[in-house]
Amino acid sequence: MKLPRSVAGWTIAVFGVLALVMGAVGLIWPEAMLRSLGFEVPPSRAAGDHTGTFLMASSMASFNMGVYYLLATATEWRSFYRFTVVFRLVTFTVFSIAVLADIAPGRFFGVAAWEGLGAVATAVGLWWDARRAAGPASGSEAVRPGVGAGGGGSEATGEAPAADAVR
Repeated sequence: MKLPRSVAGWTIAVFGVLALVMGAVGLIWPEAMLRSLGFEVPPSRAAGDHTGTFLMASSMASFNMGVYYLLATATEWRSFYRFTVVFRLVTFTVFSIAVLADIAPGRFFGVAAWEGLGAVATAVGLWWDARRAAGPASGSEAVRPGVGAGGGGSEATGEAPAADAVR
């Protein structure tokens, strides 16, 4: 897999790798995942307690989401990046409310904070990439046609393409 070609791509790649790893941990060692989130892990579960089933489903979703994020990074799918900013802010809001309403333990706010900070980081990365692509070349370099506009070798110079790679 190629390394991300933009600042926003790096934020998406980091989240993708962590989602993939956390999903795998939840599938392989669910008790560790529950403890890390501040949930109690009793020695045995009561009849009708489907915590394990729910955790397995959530972990599989996290694993799959990590793959989706890494695919978006590999293709520099900027529409996806923008989409994640909005919905990660929604996730931050819902998870924060769950903690404040005593629906989730206080340590669960770490998940909310991660989502909020990730959304802000990706938004800043998108802004930075757009600013870099639109701005004049630094130093004595002349602006070359197509560079930063998704054409003619923009990847070779490290600039993000302005257009989406996937349509």
